[in-house]
Amino acid sequence: MNTRKNTSPWAWIPSLYLAEGLPYVAVMTVSVIMYKRMGISNADIALYTSLLYLPWVIKPLWSPFVDFLKTKRWWIVAMQLLIGAGFAGIAFTIPVPFFFRATLAFFWLLAFNSATHDIAADGFYMLALDTNQQAMYVGIRNTFYRIATLAGQGALIVLAGFLETVTGTEPLKIQIEVSPEYTQNALVIPQMPEIREQQGDIRFFTDKKALTIGTQKIHKDTLKAFVDEITGWNEKNGFVLKEKEKEEETTGSISGYWKEHVSKPLGLWIKTNFGEKKETLISDEAGNIGVLAVYLSRKPEAGKSMVLNTSQKTGDKSISLPYGDRLAFNENNWNKPAYMIFQIDSKLIGSTKAEYRGLSGNIPFAWSITFFVLAGLFILFGLYHKIKLPKPDSDKLHARITTQFVLNEFFATFYSFFKKPQVIQAVFFMLTFRFAEAQLIKLINPFLLDPKDVGGLGLTTGQIGVVYGTIGVIGLMLGGIIGGIAAAQGGLKKWLWPMTLSMILTCLTFVYLSFSQTGNLWIINGCVFIEQFGYGFGFTAYILYLMYYSEGTHKTAHYAICTGLMALGMMLPGMFAGWMQEMLGYNHFFIWVMICSVIPIIAVSLLKVNPKYGKKTK
Repeated sequence: MNTRKNTSPWAWIPSLYLAEGLPYVAVMTVSVIMYKRMGISNADIALYTSLLYLPWVIKPLWSPFVDFLKTKRWWIVAMQLLIGAGFAGIAFTIPVPFFFRATLAFFWLLAFNSATHDIAADGFYMLALDTNQQAMYVGIRNTFYRIATLAGQGALIVLAGFLETVTGTEPLKIQIEVSPEYTQNALVIPQMPEIREQQGDIRFFTDKKALTIGTQKIHKDTLKAFVDEITGWNEKNGFVLKEKEKEEETTGSISGYWKEHVSKPLGLWIKTNFGEKKETLISDEAGNIGVLAVYLSRKPEAGKSMVLNTSQKTGDKSISLPYGDRLAFNENNWNKPAYMIFQIDSKLIGSTKAEYRGLSGNIPFAWSITFFVLAGLFILFGLYHKIKLPKPDSDKLHARITTQFVLNEFFATFYSFFKKPQVIQAVFFMLTFRFAEAQLIKLINPFLLDPKDVGGLGLTTGQIGVVYGTIGVIGLMLGGIIGGIAAAQGGLKKWLWPMTLSMILTCLTFVYLSFSQTGNLWIINGCVFIEQFGYGFGFTAYILYLMYYSEGTHKTAHYAICTGLMALGMMLPGMFAGWMQEMLGYNHFFIWVMICSVIPIIAVSLLKVNPKYGKKTK
């Protein structure tokens, strides 16, 4: 019986599942894009954000306490307010010098609060509705969870991208012209006259309207010495961090046993034998270079840093920017020039050109505002659900709860789970079905953001919000809906293999994008749509199998264990995905992902499924 019979499920189900989906997408996806824009390496992004899966992995360990202590309604409201506080903590710590460690700490707290909220929300859904209503509103519940994904990956990213644009200076346009008619550039640092403050809005300037580069080659030793001189100047004046400082800022330690004796030698072996073979400074003759000086028109505000992020906008990909793509200016170095080094492919012999664009939005401010918006939203969620959530009689405090009772129920749940038939095959399937996808999903956004000269597509933050957060999620939703209809008609067994292959084979779209590096947004949108549609269609089989295996006693607790194993299967591959990409390059990394698809195929081949499960009956 429900003490609020007049409360329509429409009044709380949509908002409850928006509140369930937003923290997850913020922790798993939005954090990746934010850290990429803040200059963190792919390896560190993939490793540390993958560890954030852990609370969802181990949430079955404290789910009995959520069940027995307080009410589900109390847990929902309390967690939403704490999630709002966690988002505010992230917003406050983004501008600080040690932002990486500080924001990770808040993301950890946010992840634990969100996992606890998931337990309470799913339990409340079953308590507040009878079985007929549960079936009736399950589609609404899933739809609004996916809308939360759309809002997180789309609207929030677009907001951050918009703020990055409007808070910066006028974009800096850099024209590069290459021709065999141009004489060999002298390898000397361009000397700049004294830089004086100029009137008007603050903006970036360069020492040349257009940078010209000849097609002559340079000996590697000469080039290395000059590059060291340029990078030394930039590091000395604070335009870039030294490699040692970068590592200390992200990990807090200079080196360790694992890095020195395992990851570094293993990575070198992988890179040497399987990495992309691109033109580097290792060859005897490297491509010619051009040096461009960049400076500010006047002094920034005290304590404010202006970061210039430069990437190729149009033109020949044979012209790259290996040094100086991210330069930081402040009140101490604004009146000194920072230097960029543009390099051409050593095989280039004809005339060509390219245009680079430098953006200087206030990235910390943009992302702080974005997370403040989330903080405010969750405070509103908490207050709204305090009023609107019904109070079902079954959602009440348990009397006479003893420690022995809790322990007995806790161990009985896990014992019955691991006594089920085919438990080894089932656990192997839950852990490995997403083995390839777990690696892919961590590098999609960095791949779309990275400039073309390092193998990415060079999209802006706002374009990411449109491409992956809207078009991609529409494909995801359509795939899921069609997958659900198909499974309801033919059953899980009939559709298990088609759905598995759909989820795996559509990843080939990123192999194509990495090799073509197309700038055509229609093609990029189409590829992302296909990949996400295939994922949404194929993921239906995975969720159905988790529900199938959870049938019987302790069904809710067993489903929580299944989703915990699913999260573990996402966390472990994601931890090394960024490191693997840095060793292989984007082209070979996406090929590696396709090779990894063999593992879920093996896992599916071992399963035995009742042909009647999920099938429509007369």
